[in-house]
Amino acid sequence: MIPRPRAVVAGLICLDIIPRLEGLTPEQFQANFRPGRMLIVGDALLSTGGSVSNTGLALHILGIPTRLIGKVGADRFGQTIRQIVAGYAPELADGMVVDPAASTSYTVVINPPGRDRMFLHNPGANNTFCARDVDYALLAEADLFHFGYPPVMERMFQNEGVELAELFRRAKETGVITSLDTTFPDPTSPGGKADWRLIFKRTLPFVDVFLPSIEEVLFMIYRPLYEQLTAQVSDGNILPLVTAELLSRVSQELMEMGARIVVLKLGDRGLYLRTVGKEALNQAGLASRMAMGGGSHREDEAIEARRSWANQELWAPCFQVQVVGTTGSGDATIAGFLSGLLRGLPPHAAMTAAVAVGACNVEAADALSGLRSWEATRHRIEAGWERHVLALDSPGGKNPLGWHWDAARQVWVGPAGD
Repeated sequence: MIPRPRAVVAGLICLDIIPRLEGLTPEQFQANFRPGRMLIVGDALLSTGGSVSNTGLALHILGIPTRLIGKVGADRFGQTIRQIVAGYAPELADGMVVDPAASTSYTVVINPPGRDRMFLHNPGANNTFCARDVDYALLAEADLFHFGYPPVMERMFQNEGVELAELFRRAKETGVITSLDTTFPDPTSPGGKADWRLIFKRTLPFVDVFLPSIEEVLFMIYRPLYEQLTAQVSDGNILPLVTAELLSRVSQELMEMGARIVVLKLGDRGLYLRTVGKEALNQAGLASRMAMGGGSHREDEAIEARRSWANQELWAPCFQVQVVGTTGSGDATIAGFLSGLLRGLPPHAAMTAAVAVGACNVEAADALSGLRSWEATRHRIEAGWERHVLALDSPGGKNPLGWHWDAARQVWVGPAGD
């Protein structure tokens, strides 16, 4: 018997083609990855990619009954995607919408040694995904609806995001917790040139949990600041320049646009969380959808865990691992966070789960093979898994005003938190 879905994940799905580059040094890659040169690489991994696969299958691996909704063509890439997805559980492939007139999306994923990954992406059938492709009757059975990667799905950002807002409006009417993730668009593409501030203003009133990376949100709604920060670094990595004050400013505006829980992914600098007050959370129906299981064994503990989500500002450091690849690391982090949310964990514990699942992800070259079950992940945490030191020092060498380290919960607590 197929269990009732706790989560439905929709959005972009593609076939990932990932050449193995582990044998290369950073110097070899830099010297030879240019026109006219050949790089000898290892075998290529074939896996499903995109938010539907990376977050949806990660939730399945973590023990959350999940269904997937994606769009593929009737070609061989589409057949391969459905076969891979069905290999995890046959019902997971049932939500794939097949468009005979479209080609299946694919991505060539390049994981250079010592650097962030790069992508060569063809959107394919994802460009025609629309609100009508979502099964809202299925959403009505679930507790959470997650949608990912609208910046590379043409219908989602056309006409100033009308389709994306309509999709989330209809999803929210079913009573589920709604969750939205983004991806970094090609700056020269239509998605990179869209008015994302206006799109978010239309969509975020229907979004409970918004989980972009800080780079994505800065590029999309703070473009001058993003360009100013990138001009200060030679390798394109702006994360060392991101301050607690900047995170507070960005999250405040996103909450004013309508998001109730803002989670900003910060790569190797961890995860930042900001939430609205108790009344706004209750109005969104979040508390009633959080389960009593997971970290809460009694009803009073579950109620307290749900109350603890109001008025929070937290920043969690990453766990220490040997990084093999970063493909799907943000999606895995999201899956860990949403798993904790659905299991009724308090926010600091959900963040710990998020960075733990994200850390397991980067121990493998692809998006999923490094992941462990929920129980195995918890056991690894409880066994004393070491974290990276996360320093929030201001230029003067002191912690930002109002921030303090909570050693018991292993998170920094900000001034906007209770």
